[in-house]
Amino acid sequence: MTAPQNRRRCAIYTRKSTEEGLEQQFNSLDAQRESCEAYIQSQAGEGWECLPELYDDGGWSGGNMDRPALKRLLEDISRGRIDVVVVYKVDRLTRSLMDFARIVETFDAREVSFVSVTQAFNTTSSMGRLTLNVLLSFAQFERDVTGERIRDKVAASKARGIWMGGNIPLGYDLGDRKLLINAAEADRIRHIFDQYLKLGSIPELAKELAANGIRSKRWVSRKGVTHGDIPFRCGAVAHILNNRIYLGEIVHKGKAHPGEHEAIIDRQVFDAVQARLAANRQKRVTRKARSAASPLTGKLFDQDGQPMRPSFGYGRGKKMYRYYVSETLLPNGQIGNKDNMSGKRISAERLERLLLDRISPIMPVSGCPDHLFDIIANARFIDQRIQVTLDASVLMEDGLCADVLLGRAQHHVDPSAKIEGTGLLVSIDVRPLRRGRTVRPRADQLDDCEQREVLADLVRTAHRKLIELNASPLHPEVHADMKVAANDWTRARMVIGFLAPDIQKAILQGTAPRGLDPDVLLARDFPLDWGEQHQILGMSA
Repeated sequence: MTAPQNRRRCAIYTRKSTEEGLEQQFNSLDAQRESCEAYIQSQAGEGWECLPELYDDGGWSGGNMDRPALKRLLEDISRGRIDVVVVYKVDRLTRSLMDFARIVETFDAREVSFVSVTQAFNTTSSMGRLTLNVLLSFAQFERDVTGERIRDKVAASKARGIWMGGNIPLGYDLGDRKLLINAAEADRIRHIFDQYLKLGSIPELAKELAANGIRSKRWVSRKGVTHGDIPFRCGAVAHILNNRIYLGEIVHKGKAHPGEHEAIIDRQVFDAVQARLAANRQKRVTRKARSAASPLTGKLFDQDGQPMRPSFGYGRGKKMYRYYVSETLLPNGQIGNKDNMSGKRISAERLERLLLDRISPIMPVSGCPDHLFDIIANARFIDQRIQVTLDASVLMEDGLCADVLLGRAQHHVDPSAKIEGTGLLVSIDVRPLRRGRTVRPRADQLDDCEQREVLADLVRTAHRKLIELNASPLHPEVHADMKVAANDWTRARMVIGFLAPDIQKAILQGTAPRGLDPDVLLARDFPLDWGEQHQILGMSA
């Protein structure tokens, strides 16, 4: 008997929503696989053969696609390693109609067939797809009804003050479905509340806790992984101070119910803390408004994965400067983390201008430049580049297909740009450039307009300082009372005031050569001869 010419590589996918019973020698996943293998063997005459790879998702819900084995299955399909996907029942693959549509689209793109051994379906026909959609509609309906039933049970139980699970809060241990006070941890909770009333500041309280070695609750998961036992950050401290569980209450959807457990904090102390928190919250309104002016907040990360938060500084004339700074360099990020002080600090305005300049060419025609920051999912510094993930669906609003969008991104932004899922990934060069004696990242470079303004301001500053020191060439009558410059900063700027008049005029008018930037002007030791100055700057006399 000759072997069939059309070889069909079959991958078996199995799934179980809970981990219950998976430790048994023969479990639900094994039963699903056995049935699928038997079906594939029955089709051996058609060239079907079972691949040895195991695609098993034990303990993963079918309500989403965030499953490790399913991801491996889809990746192998995209690499052309699979011809047929075999499952025991359709709902083992997914219980979501939207996810099913995405999966079938992936199957069709690679000409992969889909078979359910207990339900006769063929996804290559319109009737087969209709039947599958009807079946999945009932599967999703069953999932939704189950979810509603569970939510109603949780709500009713919490209304009776019953603890319904979750991470055990500091100060308590878990008894028989009931929270029991842990005396040692309860003392820590009382200390936190008392110290906040004394200090009046969550960051100061977090520092005090770290200095005294007071750490979060240590617990071990069912898989044996140890969690907690880390210094308190500001967010964790705020959560404790606002947690009504320490009043002996259970909260569900914003409504508090008397709990079965004992309280750790007196209501008088708790109310005093809430009043203090509310007063401090009003003071943070201005800071939140300033942070809102930094559109990359919550989206920007340094090369160590640390979030980069907005930070502010003030210069002359109370001008405010914005920066993005790694969390480990900020006061709150240093709490309990003094050993790691590496990080990045970068000008917010220049980084935002760099992203606008580089990514605007692929924006939708209907979109305004500021809309760019709304479609940035995240941005991360990696070595000497910044990797940006954009929402591809928004970029395709003008009717662009994925291939056209990718081609545009590769042409205008990054030749290695790629689309992963719903994100468009582009990488932008931020390697340092040397200008004179100064090395700055590309995101810190001045644009032409800003550079002309800074150069002109240097000339004005130079003459202002010369007048203050009675050294201005415009007022020779006061040279007898000439004073010495007090520091290097002033001396470096005074030199600019002695440049040839036509050079200073070109700088003030913005017609100086493009290669001239503030760093070069300040770092260069110019000769007194005007002709030599013209030669150095590449300007005709």
